[in-house]
Amino acid sequence: MRTFGDCVLLTRVGSFYELYFEHAEKFGPLLNLKVATKKTTAGRVPMAGFPLGQLERALQVLVRDCGYHVAISEEIENTASRKVKSGGLMFDRRVSRIVTPGTLIDEQFVNPSENNFLLAAHLNTAASRSVTGQAAADTATNLDPPCIGLAWLDLTTGDFSTQQSSPLLLSAVVARLDPREIVLTSDAGTALLQDTLSKLQGTRHIVVHPMPPVQNTLQSSWSSVLDKFDLTAYESHSTTEEIRAGACLLDYVGSQLQGLKIKLQSPTQRQGTETMSIDQNSMRALEIKSTLKNGTSKGSLLHSIRRTVTHSGTRLLTDWLTAPSTSIKVIDGRLDLVACFLADPELQESIVHVLRDTFDSQRIVQKFSLGRGTVDDLVQLCKTIEAVQKIVATLTEDLERPASSIDTKTPGESSSIRPACLKDLLRRFELQRPHQLARQIAEAIDEEQMVRLQRLEDEATVAFDVNEANAVEGDSLSMGDKSQAHQRKSNEVAKASVGDALGADMEEIWLMRKSASLALNGLHDALGDLWRERAELEERLRQSHGAPSLTLRWTPGLGHICHVRGKDSHAPSASLRQARSVRASKSTRSFYLPEWTQLGGKLDAMKQRIRAEEQRIFQILRQEVVTNIPALRRNAAVLDELDIACSSASLAAQQRLVRPNLNLGTRHRIFGGRHPTVETGLEEQGRSFVKNDCLVGDEELIWLITGPNMAGKSTFLRQNALISILAQAGCFVPADYAEIGIVDRIFSRVGSADNVYRDESTFMVEMLETAAILKQATPRSFVIMDEVGRGTTPQDGIAMAYACLHHLYYTNRCRTLFATHFHDLAEMTGSLERIGRYCTDVSEHGDGSFSYVHRLRRGVNRESHALKVAGLAGIPKRALDEARHILEATRRGSDAH
Repeated sequence: MRTFGDCVLLTRVGSFYELYFEHAEKFGPLLNLKVATKKTTAGRVPMAGFPLGQLERALQVLVRDCGYHVAISEEIENTASRKVKSGGLMFDRRVSRIVTPGTLIDEQFVNPSENNFLLAAHLNTAASRSVTGQAAADTATNLDPPCIGLAWLDLTTGDFSTQQSSPLLLSAVVARLDPREIVLTSDAGTALLQDTLSKLQGTRHIVVHPMPPVQNTLQSSWSSVLDKFDLTAYESHSTTEEIRAGACLLDYVGSQLQGLKIKLQSPTQRQGTETMSIDQNSMRALEIKSTLKNGTSKGSLLHSIRRTVTHSGTRLLTDWLTAPSTSIKVIDGRLDLVACFLADPELQESIVHVLRDTFDSQRIVQKFSLGRGTVDDLVQLCKTIEAVQKIVATLTEDLERPASSIDTKTPGESSSIRPACLKDLLRRFELQRPHQLARQIAEAIDEEQMVRLQRLEDEATVAFDVNEANAVEGDSLSMGDKSQAHQRKSNEVAKASVGDALGADMEEIWLMRKSASLALNGLHDALGDLWRERAELEERLRQSHGAPSLTLRWTPGLGHICHVRGKDSHAPSASLRQARSVRASKSTRSFYLPEWTQLGGKLDAMKQRIRAEEQRIFQILRQEVVTNIPALRRNAAVLDELDIACSSASLAAQQRLVRPNLNLGTRHRIFGGRHPTVETGLEEQGRSFVKNDCLVGDEELIWLITGPNMAGKSTFLRQNALISILAQAGCFVPADYAEIGIVDRIFSRVGSADNVYRDESTFMVEMLETAAILKQATPRSFVIMDEVGRGTTPQDGIAMAYACLHHLYYTNRCRTLFATHFHDLAEMTGSLERIGRYCTDVSEHGDGSFSYVHRLRRGVNRESHALKVAGLAGIPKRALDEARHILEATRRGSDAH
């Protein structure tokens, strides 16, 4: 506990994990465990424990839910010499792994549709950047801001990336990655980084790790864990900060995994200019991954457009939405693929049908690279490889179809795009070696026996867990988790003998086919001979002893025994009476016979040899998977893109989406635009969404939007930002027509909230967000701002709102949608020729009712109609009447002046 003082220590004791001392007292109640005392040579110490099968449940509570680091101490059998040194102890204990939020591997509670990123950051506090190789040419001046090197990886998939950033842009990277844990190097820049990160929401788990020695960092620390790592190429294009962040990251992972060998993908060097930057405030305000109201996925952009059928496809879609591309070539490539499937629904359905039969091979192969893959994983990998072959055959067959048989009426698709698009996709698949691997797996593993074994193991596991839970008084952790049966096969072939597992005398279930190897086939023949010898012995003993009920059995506690029942147990023959009895009841008797003990020993030895041979075959298959990891990962990446393309095509057909046109200009020309999530919500209520046009960026750089409360100003702002994100993510968009100049950054200042914890008022939060926009927005950015200045007095608010407009117009010069209730801004900005003025309205009816006019028109609406909204909200009539009286008096006073 002293060595791992910052961890919760779980100590393996037989079939339990136990906590001691203050850990038992603090964490026992958290896990719903009864805290008892244990008598030791040092006196009584507090302790609490739970069965092995509940380790994942405990890790879920401690690591995922609470963010603690957990050190797992396992039993290691002592050698003869170590037994002498330890005073005869059978086992030593050693920490095998430290589990942290960012170093999860294959735990069942990891969300399969989300990445589990670990991020490392290194800050160079010098004014100028230190770069190597080609990157030196990119250094602008000695007045550059501090440079931050970032490196992140997902241990569940092996994805590893690095990027250079700055304090101003750090928010966007953190918002995109949503890391479960952040590691900082322990040097001069740590304090500044901690202060910057502490201001970002959702970054709870921040640790400081010593910086490993810089010399030979890449060669010694990186090459051994990276797949096909080109050291020279990486060094020539990377900054020193990136390299140091990566070194810190890998060193931290190595220390947490306690020497466990890992194999990661070679690092992808990301450039900030390759993707649209969306800072944390904008990510939340636009509800890209979760809603503002309750933080759940339902109602978010991702939830509204997701039609993917694989977990890995969903992870990639999330990445594309949170970091849309700025490359027209990349975007058009994605859109071409969507158009292919939109034009051919039959092909799309065929591909989706096959994709449903695939498994998450990204995470499966990573488990094998860590030495943790199971027989089940091999079978799933085999089925995924077979699915790839079906998809390739389907696409190839489709390419051979005559063009006249395919509907190519999709807007923006020419007849030449389709074959070129599919051929490019097919060229990326690698089939030969994965096909050989799949054949090896299919020829070696008996799936029917696996299903049978799994069913029996599930039954045995439930019974085992219940029995062990009863032994731990007060333990209320969830019982009977059948997924644990799968986990128990993580490092070896599952117990071939279900008879051993259940304590029954029955023939074994073997996971490998007899034909998996010549040696295994010979061993099974020998085992068959021994089984026949056993049957002959049993019959001979029945005849010689005159005991028809005699059976030869094996039990875990007694070993190989003879068993008789009924009258044979009451009046045994003279020879049976001389046999050594080991157990007896009123109607049964068990005893040893030398003939069965000897033959049983031969059977046990033969089974052990078969298990050893199965294990050898399994290890060969494991190594074959590791050898094929690059090809398997490449194929998995193509499957993910296919999943997204089919998903987007399905969505486009369902919701009447169109292909956007992207260019290098700085204007938005969106006709008939719709909000992707609001429209879905309205349709569920039987209502329709009102379309609106957005023509900002050319003659009118900024749109100043006024209108009543609840008339759709904020919706209009958000929908155009979301259309931009969808377009650059490579998706079709909700509009009649969309032409968009590439956006480098999106900024959103909408809604109101305070941050009491950091002593920030609503207006302070508003000004912080506004300051970030005015400092960072470029002529290629797209800004939406709603109600700037409302958190203070009207006079101060109008002044700040005008100042923001003035700065955006003259300094940032970026496309901006600016909604406000400060109607005087229309006159104050009269000299700014490239500001367009638009508004929504209210239509009042003769019976006193009213309806909102959500369609924008040119002009200024000086009525906010706040009292109408107050009435809809249920404000008492007396209060509303008083408000109307005050409002009328105020207006009369204004008119008099």
